[in-house]
Amino acid sequence: MNKLDKKETNSTIVDAIRAKRDSRSTDAAEIARIEAALLADIEAFDLDAAERNARREDVSHPVTGKANPGISFPKIWPATQAFQSKKMSAAAAVSNPATAQTQPETSLLDQLRQQAASRQREINSAETERTVINEAIDGALQQLFSFLHELVQQLNIVKPEVPRRYLLIDRHEIGEMSWQDGFADYRTQPQSAGALVELVTFTYQLGAPATVNIGRDGLVVDRFRSLLFDYGLQSSCKEIRNERRYIERAEFSVKSQLSVSARWRADFSQGRIILETRNLERLGNINYIVRPEQIDQAFLDEFGRMVLGAPNRFRDLVQRLI
Repeated sequence: MNKLDKKETNSTIVDAIRAKRDSRSTDAAEIARIEAALLADIEAFDLDAAERNARREDVSHPVTGKANPGISFPKIWPATQAFQSKKMSAAAAVSNPATAQTQPETSLLDQLRQQAASRQREINSAETERTVINEAIDGALQQLFSFLHELVQQLNIVKPEVPRRYLLIDRHEIGEMSWQDGFADYRTQPQSAGALVELVTFTYQLGAPATVNIGRDGLVVDRFRSLLFDYGLQSSCKEIRNERRYIERAEFSVKSQLSVSARWRADFSQGRIILETRNLERLGNINYIVRPEQIDQAFLDEFGRMVLGAPNRFRDLVQRLI
């Protein structure tokens, strides 16, 4: 809108106001036309274009001192930008309420530090518990070795008879044997692993001058020979062969000599002791589970009575390992 248009508009507005004030009789259609023209001019007024024209005039006509330097015009576009920025921020807050009240987030390193600290506490607790268990096993095996070492020393002097009979096959048995000699020993872990006692061994020999004669036929001869070997029994064999050199029958003469062993092995991972026996109560191998807290003087006495073939309740105190 140029200056001429502004003057015409102002003149129209002034005439309309004066007509209403002086209560002149103006045609209603004329008044409606004036008001419509006025609203159209207001609607068509371009504020941004007016501001650009004003800036061009300020540049083309620099201040000559006549203008009042105290007069300043408000800048419209920064306010518009501020309004748009506030509007966008409000819209973002509505679409994502979580960002409206932002709270400080934990950094990745802080999260990892917390996890590492929690894991380290778990490791320390597990290590402490494991150390207590390992020391309990070590102490129990030390007490066991002390007892067995003293037991062997006494039995090697007394050499008592062990009233236990061992079934070979069918009704054939060996028995009425006496203590010959025994030995107890132990083994520890390397020094780097803590030097804990991990194994106690207890072995002894039983014997008698008698022999047991057993005859076997045909195919079971080799099977019986293997069985005697597995038990560690000494024997001699007289074979009867046919004309094809096949064994028809064999006569075994089994000596009443028996090796007995009991190995107490530490199972640190499970917090227990494994007792591996061979020819202790009967021919063959039997394994038991022993808890370290079980090993006391009463427990050791029951084991000693079982070794000597005396009445005992040792099997009631342990769990057989299947």
